[in-house]
Amino acid sequence: MHSRRKFIKQGILGAASIGTVASALSCQGEEKPSKAVRKPIVISTWDFGVAANLAAWEILKNNGRALDAVEQGVKVPEADLKNTTVGKGGYPDRDGHVTLDACIMDELGNCGSVAAMEDIAHPISVARLVMEKTPHVMLVGDGARQFALENGFTAEKLLTAESEEAWKEWLKEKKYKPVMNIENKSFATEKLPGNKYNHDTIGMLALDADGNLSGACTTSGMAFKMHGRVGDSPIIGAGLYVDNEVGGATSTGVGEEVIRNVGSFLVVELMRQGYSPEEACKEAVMRIVKKKPEIAKDIQVGFLALNKNGEYGSYALQDGFTFAICDSDKQDSIEKGKFHYKPKEG
Repeated sequence: MHSRRKFIKQGILGAASIGTVASALSCQGEEKPSKAVRKPIVISTWDFGVAANLAAWEILKNNGRALDAVEQGVKVPEADLKNTTVGKGGYPDRDGHVTLDACIMDELGNCGSVAAMEDIAHPISVARLVMEKTPHVMLVGDGARQFALENGFTAEKLLTAESEEAWKEWLKEKKYKPVMNIENKSFATEKLPGNKYNHDTIGMLALDADGNLSGACTTSGMAFKMHGRVGDSPIIGAGLYVDNEVGGATSTGVGEEVIRNVGSFLVVELMRQGYSPEEACKEAVMRIVKKKPEIAKDIQVGFLALNKNGEYGSYALQDGFTFAICDSDKQDSIEKGKFHYKPKEG
């Protein structure tokens, strides 16, 4: 009698389980209500992204292509001599050379990149030509410079008087040691490497009226870096990644830690799994914290993401990361990114 009751009980539980699984499978097959897509929209890192977004918006508001928008957008800080972290006027490396990095990626998965390029003021446009005119993804150093000159770019001095003066001030206490960010720390200890006063990038993501995504990232690199150092900005999957089925992501801050985690690719793949842009950025930040907790406490890294619905989000290691948003409602919005570590007192 006891075994019969047990058999009946197991049968009922089994049937209930099958019903639950069937119900779950049925729900998976149902189409979820589609969200209204927020497009066109362009977002970019840091406060100076506002001016860059406005240039991109001139293209997007006229039903232009996202790729054209991000290129034109980031050319604004590349040409801004007051911006010492991007393009002409950027701080040099420890030997006095201004070397520029950039990458660009379109809705078709095409991408182009240049790294450690000297004498050319708009690396983002050279990166686009690498994408469109060569079978390669990345050109570096003298090869990138030669390619740019062969394609009509003009060589010019990128080191401004202001940046040269800052470099000479740093030289007074220079330390030629391959220690993480030692050059930055010795130059200005109160300025956290990768933070808003010592960051190294503008990353931009755009969704156009046709629902296509593109992204761009450009930098003069970390101030007073070792000659030849390249960070995450020109590396597809690290400083920038775009998947037109899912969304795009970009990063800013200390590039070495982004490269180690293939950060922007990670953010996009997490969005593919169902994470919101902010949740995906947070998980990427936590990977850095988990792998390098001692380093993570003393640097800044921030991620910014945009999905196919025009939803965006960010997350950073430290307080201070901001990003700019531009859409049909408002063209000059700035938001403060959420962050992991509490600000240090004093």
